[in-house]
Amino acid sequence: MVAGTTLDVAVIGAGFAGIAMAHALAKRGDLSFRILEKATRAGGTWRDNTYPGCACDIPAHLYSLSFAPNPDWSRMFASQAEILDYLEEVIDRFGLGKHIRYGADVAGAAWDERGKIWRVALADGEVIHARTLVSAIGVLHHPNYPDIPGLKDFGGKLIHTAEWDHGYDVAGKAVAVIGTGASAVQVVPAIVDKVGKLSVFQRTAAWIAPRFDRAFDDAKRAQLRRSRLARWWFRAQLFWAHEKRATGFTKADPGALAKSEAMCRGLLDRQVKDPVLRAKLTPNYKVGCKRLIVASDYYPALQKPNVELVIDSIERIDATGIVTRDGVHHPVDAIVLGTGYDAQNPHSHLPIRGMGGRTLQQVWAAEGKNALLGTAVLGFPNLFLITGPHTGGGHNSQVFMIEAQVHYIMQALKLLRGADRIEVHSVALRAFAEDMDRRMEKSVWKGGGCTSWFLDPETGRNTLLWPSYSTDFWLKTRRLRRRDYRID
Repeated sequence: MVAGTTLDVAVIGAGFAGIAMAHALAKRGDLSFRILEKATRAGGTWRDNTYPGCACDIPAHLYSLSFAPNPDWSRMFASQAEILDYLEEVIDRFGLGKHIRYGADVAGAAWDERGKIWRVALADGEVIHARTLVSAIGVLHHPNYPDIPGLKDFGGKLIHTAEWDHGYDVAGKAVAVIGTGASAVQVVPAIVDKVGKLSVFQRTAAWIAPRFDRAFDDAKRAQLRRSRLARWWFRAQLFWAHEKRATGFTKADPGALAKSEAMCRGLLDRQVKDPVLRAKLTPNYKVGCKRLIVASDYYPALQKPNVELVIDSIERIDATGIVTRDGVHHPVDAIVLGTGYDAQNPHSHLPIRGMGGRTLQQVWAAEGKNALLGTAVLGFPNLFLITGPHTGGGHNSQVFMIEAQVHYIMQALKLLRGADRIEVHSVALRAFAEDMDRRMEKSVWKGGGCTSWFLDPETGRNTLLWPSYSTDFWLKTRRLRRRDYRID
């Protein structure tokens, strides 16, 4: 980019969202744009998360970009490495690399009302000007470190799953895994046969559904490579199989939830014969209240002779191990934190300042975390979010939601032709937020009897997930309503 020039669009992040946005902008062809990626390669969460066993829990043919089908997925549920390879192949296939600036670590951005532009500051001091800013930073980005007394005093190896140290060899070591969420459930089976002893610390039992994984043979891959119809049909079957789960989750429908619970209980009963252990692994809340885990190798791993499941809460950590509330000291060489991400506050690490100099985080803290269709925020002209509030796919593919948002943003960019600024109307935003809260009250995420990372700890609101069918979100983003925005 020539110094002093102003881009039409600057996009922060080159994960699934940034790549989808880049493809749409390149396809349109008449806008100057750059994808600003802080790392030296693309991939987002699939670049950063490299812990043992890391894989997607949505089938690969569904968890992929609709404009870039991959008939050569090796298996139903792709590994982290295969997904990362796919994303880099998409960049090469569509020539998107020339639009990505690697090593561009965005330190913050501010709206210049007089100039009607965004000033995007990089960590090295450079400032990039853009008429429109798109945040594609994602929510599964910054690791969440638990507030456990003495955590910093631990003298052994401390590893968060989001920042795995491959230079540390767990072979023969006494290892503790704190957490039983999606990441931890993948790590445990991957390292259980390497470690000397594995202690799994469970605060709350998880509902776990069987993982119907399988490798694709040459004949299946050849069929998908040869036939566009076969690819569409296979993806469509996967989509609707997941979409029907929305009835149970978003409406807390007893019948639909009973089917999901029966599937999970069936797996637990088949794989865990010891009634004492089975009781420890049985959740005390409705299925779907917390994120539903998909795994068929976790329960068998817990029953290996070198594994202990600890359900007493952690009181503190000292230099040599973990002390639980019952007074037992568990000596370990390494602690693996499977404690997730700071999903509620992704923009707290990247200040975006709108009208009046207030940051996005400050506005949300004061007025509630809201964005029209998860995309547009009052007081932030010409700013669009991808995977903003209420866009999480609680039952289906997140990539589907991302592509719907990209389509919506491209419509907004059309409205900016011959205009200086576009900003959501307060009435439209308020009506949307009230609708989301009203719908969410009926969901299992609010009334399922659990506390999860879906809920804002300050307000109790679930502002991460979309409380309806994915197809409903798709329909609402098909056509931008002009009356929802003020265009100057």
